[in-house]
Amino acid sequence: MTGRIANGFFPGLGVAALVLVLDQITKLWAERALTLYAPVEVTNFFNLTLVYNPGAAFSLFSTAGGWQRWALSLVALGVAALIVAWLARLPRQAWVQVVSLGLILGGAIGNLVDRVRVGMVVDFLDFHYAGLHWPAFNIADAAITVGALFLVIAMCAEQCPIDSRPRS
Repeated sequence: MTGRIANGFFPGLGVAALVLVLDQITKLWAERALTLYAPVEVTNFFNLTLVYNPGAAFSLFSTAGGWQRWALSLVALGVAALIVAWLARLPRQAWVQVVSLGLILGGAIGNLVDRVRVGMVVDFLDFHYAGLHWPAFNIADAAITVGALFLVIAMCAEQCPIDSRPRS
């Protein structure tokens, strides 16, 4: 077990811990500094707006009646367990995958902490253009998205190498 853990496990957990701490600090700040649904304009395309999301991404299942809190928490726990197992098997040299999985793990745990602590996820980052608002999100959501994107890119690069031979 020691040989496997010495690989991508601890670096991935380090990334996850960093994401979790940043996520929770910013959410606690948002809850203390912002008023629910009252946007604070930062730029002409970005506001800080405190909202609570009882659902999943893009408020999916937000009106489901309460069962989603525990169902989404169980999904997050399952994803976290799979990622930890995956990290334990990755070589440290696969740093893009290690960092990507750490981002996803930290984000999943960050949103899980919210579901347990307040029953829903704290969102406050509000991007908009021409009156159209992207759904509010948080550091955990951003980490999950960036981690998933880089994981897909890394896996594609690994599975689909670009043929560098000249074409005739």
